[in-house]
Amino acid sequence: MEAHILPIDITLADYSTVRGFTEELAAPLSPEDQQIQSMPDVSPTKWHRAHITWFFETFLLMEHLDGYVPFDPEFQFLYNSYYEGVGARHARHERGLISRPTAERVSAYRRHVDDAMLRLIDTVATDDPSVRELVILGLHHEQQHQELLLMDIKHVLSKNPTRPAYHSVDDDDSTAPAAPGWIGFDGGIVEIGHEVENGTFHFDCEAPRHRQFLEPFELADRPVTNGDWLEFMASGGYHEHQNWLSAGWATVQTEGWEAPMYWEATESGWQIHTLHGFHPVNPAEPVCHLSYFEADAYARWAGARLPTEFEWEHAAATAPIVGNLASNGRFHPGAVSPADGSLRQLFGDVWEWTSSSYGPYPGFTPAEGAVGEYNGKFMVNQYVLRGGCCATPGGHVRASYRNFFPAHSRWMFSGLRLARTVAE
Repeated sequence: MEAHILPIDITLADYSTVRGFTEELAAPLSPEDQQIQSMPDVSPTKWHRAHITWFFETFLLMEHLDGYVPFDPEFQFLYNSYYEGVGARHARHERGLISRPTAERVSAYRRHVDDAMLRLIDTVATDDPSVRELVILGLHHEQQHQELLLMDIKHVLSKNPTRPAYHSVDDDDSTAPAAPGWIGFDGGIVEIGHEVENGTFHFDCEAPRHRQFLEPFELADRPVTNGDWLEFMASGGYHEHQNWLSAGWATVQTEGWEAPMYWEATESGWQIHTLHGFHPVNPAEPVCHLSYFEADAYARWAGARLPTEFEWEHAAATAPIVGNLASNGRFHPGAVSPADGSLRQLFGDVWEWTSSSYGPYPGFTPAEGAVGEYNGKFMVNQYVLRGGCCATPGGHVRASYRNFFPAHSRWMFSGLRLARTVAE
């Protein structure tokens, strides 16, 4: 699979590259693979490919390209996700029942819309700032679904008893790293949120830029690893209530969790399902597929805590945005690198849970119309994650980027980094 390393500020010229990467990600999958919905949170690959095409057709072509003829009027209902302002939609938990249209017809839909979008970009978007901004939003939206496609097909393939691999990569045989070090940060008033004035893309939830007060704090210089997690498990981590939030402990009991998602106990030790097959758990890799409840319990057990999203962003503000992202083509966390006095692997590998609830920044106002439903209406019962992961496309993540999931979710590539407050 080719590397798709895009600049942080995606432009209209990147339209075909972004759209093409989605098709590259889908290429290893059969039409049968693309049809399956293995749990309500998972969407079929075919649905992802169609929905992001629906976004461009609905919000751009039907509104701004004279003479555009929709590919199929039924697609307006089938591939709307959650936009109440656009109209009715098929139930999310039944997306796997849409056996028709076929994957081949979805491919034809994508070609139809791409041909029209390239005309729109040539004739309208270049000169109309509002249309240009909407195209770029659509491209970032597609990148979000590229990550979701990988998250979801990993879950789909994990349910297949033959344990098929999505693709093949060389195993990482690195040894477990030493205990994490700590890097300190002064307290005080800091600026948080995207700098709108610099003209680069951001989602609406990353603004307005505003001030936050931080107490002096420290962050671990590396993410928590599988080796660290094995120690937590060996100490009875999943069986001792003392470190768990009440809702987390109830979830552990109800779900019967004994280990992170995709881990399985075998006669030869713990194994893990990955996109490149079923392998022994590597102690050197960042632990992945944790819920907020698990991340919080581990932090308490370790005598630390999760960072707030403001601490995380302040610490990452000047860090280079490099790491194990989807452009590497590995789609699995890489082993922790040797200590170098910096915050290692802030970007890529695993999304890092924070202790911050997902809510609006002071002065936040959603956009008008259906596009305004993009982020604001989800600002309840979710926690913020930062930093991107091994399935996040290159050019899509930045220090101010706010991902969010409910506390019990763990099918995304989620891990943690420890924090602690510095006593003055």
